[in-house]
Amino acid sequence: MSPKPENAPSEQNYPMRLQKFLARSGVASRRRSEELISAGRVEVNGEVRTDLGCKVDPNADEVRVDGRAVSLFDGCAYIMLNKPAGYITTMSDPHGRPCVAELVPVERFPGLYPLGRLDQDTTGLLLFTTDGDMGPALLHPAHHVDKTYRVKVKGRLRERDLTPLRAGGMRLPEGYVCAPAKVSIDELGEGWSRASITIHEGRKRQVKLMFGGIGHPVLELHRDVFGPLQLGDLPQGQWRELTEDELAALRDLTGLL
Repeated sequence: MSPKPENAPSEQNYPMRLQKFLARSGVASRRRSEELISAGRVEVNGEVRTDLGCKVDPNADEVRVDGRAVSLFDGCAYIMLNKPAGYITTMSDPHGRPCVAELVPVERFPGLYPLGRLDQDTTGLLLFTTDGDMGPALLHPAHHVDKTYRVKVKGRLRERDLTPLRAGGMRLPEGYVCAPAKVSIDELGEGWSRASITIHEGRKRQVKLMFGGIGHPVLELHRDVFGPLQLGDLPQGQWRELTEDELAALRDLTGLL
């Protein structure tokens, strides 16, 4: 389970550099914000400011870009990412490996953290939030949040191969016993198969271990459903904010108001 983020004082209480303010407001990246300032497109309290050392007080100063008023994001963010392969599910990595923080708007939404994790080679739906209550609630086993994966495995699956997965009781190496899963065969190829599996647990490498346990090692793994949320046509490597209906469905699922 991802840790609940620490509660830090809001930066709205302190003056900050103008380019940082613009980035946190979602106008552009910090570097692009510096270009906007240098180009004379940013006003502070009605005065064009081109100096990159300019500081603003978010509580008192009016900032406009091309005449449009902008303000800091205030509230909780809820974001869906279509994670590509090759990224680890962490917001930083001491070894310099690509991590999902590079793909989501951390400047605009400080404090974003992922809900759960996907392996480095696994693709698909990954949720992020700044809400310290939503994450633990969604990941708690009591809520039985269904997660659906599309999987490509080695070998030709047969219906009888899926019986141990559907029946439940498979024991993972660390001793955890799997609950029954919903599994279907989607496609058969030469030496490989595609299947869909829905589980409500979230044990480390669980789907890979389950298929490996029936003699069909996983070749590709993709998550496209998390509870009431569907990835849909969101391009790989792209993110979007959840809709009001999606957020309402998550709150209904977790019992959060």
